[in-house]
Amino acid sequence: MSERLKIKLSIANRVYPLTITPDQEEGLRLAAQKIDTTIKQFEKSYSVQDKQDVLAMCALQFATQNEQKTIDKTSLNEDLESRLIAVNELLDTHLNNNVL
Repeated sequence: MSERLKIKLSIANRVYPLTITPDQEEGLRLAAQKIDTTIKQFEKSYSVQDKQDVLAMCALQFATQNEQKTIDKTSLNEDLESRLIAVNELLDTHLNNNVL
C-alpha cells in the first residue's frame, strides 16, 4: 500500500487540508497555483471582488479549456484515422497490383 501525505493547499485565501498519494502532490500544487493566478487576473481585469464569482469564472475557464482539448483530440484522432485508412488503401492497392 502506498504512503499517504497530508498537505494543505491554499486557494482563494482559504486552506484546504488533503490526504493524497505522493504522485498527486506536484499536480495539486501546480493546479492550486494556477487557480490563484487566474483569480488574481480576473480580479484585476474585471474588478470582481466576490470570491464566489471569481471562482465560478475560474471553473468555467478551466472546464472550457478541458472541453476544448477533448474536442481537439477527437478531431485529431478522426483526421489521423482517415489518413491511416488512406495509407492502408494505397498499400492494399500496391500489394494487390504487385501480386498478380
